[in-house]
Amino acid sequence: MKKILSPITIIKDSWIRPFLSENKWLLALVLILGVGTFFSAGALMFTSGYLISESATLPENILMIYVPIVLVRLFGVSRPAFRYAERLSGHSMVLKILSRMRVRLYKALEPNALDFKSRFKTGDLLGVLADDIEHLQDVYIKTIFPSVISLLLYVMIIIGLGLFSIPFALLMLLLLFVLVILFPLISLLATQARQAKMKDARNGLYQTLTDAVMGAGDWMISGRQEDFVRRYENDEKNVDEIESQIGRFQRYRNLGFHVIILTCIIAMTCWIAASVEAGTFEPSWIAAFVLVVFPLIDAFAPLSDAVSQIPSYQSSLDRMNDLQEQIEDPKTRQEEMRELKEETSLPIRFDQVTFSYSEEVATVLKGLSLSIKRGEKIALLGKSGSGKSTMAKLILAAYEPQKGGISIGGKDVKQLGELSSLVAVLQQKPHLFDTTVMNNIRLGNPGATDEEVIIAAKQVQMHDYITSLPEGYETRMHELGSRFSGGERQRIALARILLQNAPIAILDEPTVGLDALTEKQLLKTIFETLQSKTVIWITHHLAGAETMDRIIFLEDGTIKMDGSHNELMETEEAYRNLYRLDMPEL
Repeated sequence: MKKILSPITIIKDSWIRPFLSENKWLLALVLILGVGTFFSAGALMFTSGYLISESATLPENILMIYVPIVLVRLFGVSRPAFRYAERLSGHSMVLKILSRMRVRLYKALEPNALDFKSRFKTGDLLGVLADDIEHLQDVYIKTIFPSVISLLLYVMIIIGLGLFSIPFALLMLLLLFVLVILFPLISLLATQARQAKMKDARNGLYQTLTDAVMGAGDWMISGRQEDFVRRYENDEKNVDEIESQIGRFQRYRNLGFHVIILTCIIAMTCWIAASVEAGTFEPSWIAAFVLVVFPLIDAFAPLSDAVSQIPSYQSSLDRMNDLQEQIEDPKTRQEEMRELKEETSLPIRFDQVTFSYSEEVATVLKGLSLSIKRGEKIALLGKSGSGKSTMAKLILAAYEPQKGGISIGGKDVKQLGELSSLVAVLQQKPHLFDTTVMNNIRLGNPGATDEEVIIAAKQVQMHDYITSLPEGYETRMHELGSRFSGGERQRIALARILLQNAPIAILDEPTVGLDALTEKQLLKTIFETLQSKTVIWITHHLAGAETMDRIIFLEDGTIKMDGSHNELMETEEAYRNLYRLDMPEL
């Protein structure tokens, strides 16, 4: 069931409430100045109306109009002054909050930097960092400030009128309730429903356009261009219709708003006229009380739009709250990860895992179950698309299975958080940065000393080569490490993994593109340096497979063969044939 985002939810959100509490005095100043702006506007109209009426009666004493003249000037000057001060303090508060939000987000994300790619979609991270926090400034400027100021004015108006006439105050209580509460609530519900429809319609439109672009050749060959154009035009009409519905609703709402304001003016006129006739007020007060209604338009008109903006914040808040849930309480998570790393038994388990990248494509894994012991060396083989790399992505929690679960040390990988402390990955093309060799290796453990980096380089047999370079470890690697060969880049990435000191290592075809001799030497180095770790080696051929504890063949999303090299050589004819083809010298 879709969550309904209400003003209360906004105020209580962990990315909104703490900053309101932290800046409560500045918030109070903003609200006071905001109320002061509209109070000055109302007082200006009130005293202007009184001045006009009193001047028309030709008073015998000039003092009867001198004081209203001074008050008109006072309120005329104070209104823009209050407005300027309110905008200045309001934007100052918002910029201060945005700064604190960015600092909080950075402090939360920085310890998990190495784990981003496996846990979060790049688009979500960029959305949070670039758009979401910036978008949340509108929560304060366009929603919270106008809403609270309008509510305060609503209360002040009813209390003020109650001092003169309780029955009339109750009538205005009802009329203004429609403006301050009912219209904004209806706007929120209507806008939320229509924006959801608009989002679905636009998604469908983009999907249709994307499918058409990707399959443009098929449309042309099949001669169905007109069918596509007709389908796309229908989708566009659907979007236009929803936009028209939103526009019509806003026009009807604005019409209703002005009808209520007109009703307030008529009611005020009737009440003050009756009061003058009863002798409660002088006739000079009629224009004063009637004109004071007009500033209510400026005070209450933005309220419905302000509240209707709330659904637009939902995706931003959802992303930030989801991110916060996954990275909050980092000390506790770090302690849990340390405990897991220290466990003597750290099995990886796939429990009846079924996974597909989308409903349109075939299922990649079909009820797959597998258990890998700590320290076990596994070779994963199978043709392209059999699910080898998918299993690695599921271990890293980059995706969630549709059925079943994956656990490390008995804990679901989705709940582990900073997986980089448990799982290291050596990919086909490791990303090396245009900085020094020392810095590239140190990425595995930013706190490592130069001596520890050198020890790791020696373990992967790169130290002698690095020191032979003119600048040694300070040699820049150029973009993507282009000045080094493929095998050298893989060894530097392997040194990075050694510094990372994760108990599990995933090798995603690290020798692809290397010549046979370099491949053999690199594999020997990898298996020797990772001797104490759990190794999951994704590969396409069997060179070096005999050194593994287990060899697992995947086919059509299921395990076809599982056993040691010797076991499979004895029991599986298909394996014997593949091994002989892959190792012809045998």
